[in-house]
Amino acid sequence: MPGSSPGMTFRNRKDDMLPSPLRVLLTLSLLTFAASAHAQSGLIGFQSPSKNITCQYFDYDKQNTLRCDIGAMDTKPRRPADCELDYGGAFEMNAKGPAARICHGDAVMDKSLPVLGYGEVWQRGGFTCTSQQTGVTCFNAERRGFSLSRAKQNIF
Repeated sequence: MPGSSPGMTFRNRKDDMLPSPLRVLLTLSLLTFAASAHAQSGLIGFQSPSKNITCQYFDYDKQNTLRCDIGAMDTKPRRPADCELDYGGAFEMNAKGPAARICHGDAVMDKSLPVLGYGEVWQRGGFTCTSQQTGVTCFNAERRGFSLSRAKQNIF
């Protein structure tokens, strides 16, 4: 500021009016809000143009995982006896190893994810996915994966 001495600190008088515990509480509240807003915006993935298929990428302890869910299918497979949750509409794979249709009690469908347009490619953490009018195909570093569409779901 003009006319100020080097090292001189100016304070807003309104801050001085807040009791110290209240300032700390206010600061913690703002930090918590900023952290939760950042966590909510941290989704990594995409949805198909029809919004029937959604894929999300996760990095758990450096174990890259891709999970894709399909909302509507022409035929749903029979649930295995050892699965007490939902079955048929969720597929998962790691960066290496086989892909699988999984028993699940949650969903990765999230309309806030960006749309992967027809003909576009998405890559992250060793995974590659392509979106076509016929569906979404994803594979890992070993070229193992799945192709998903309303009409048919294939694991390769």
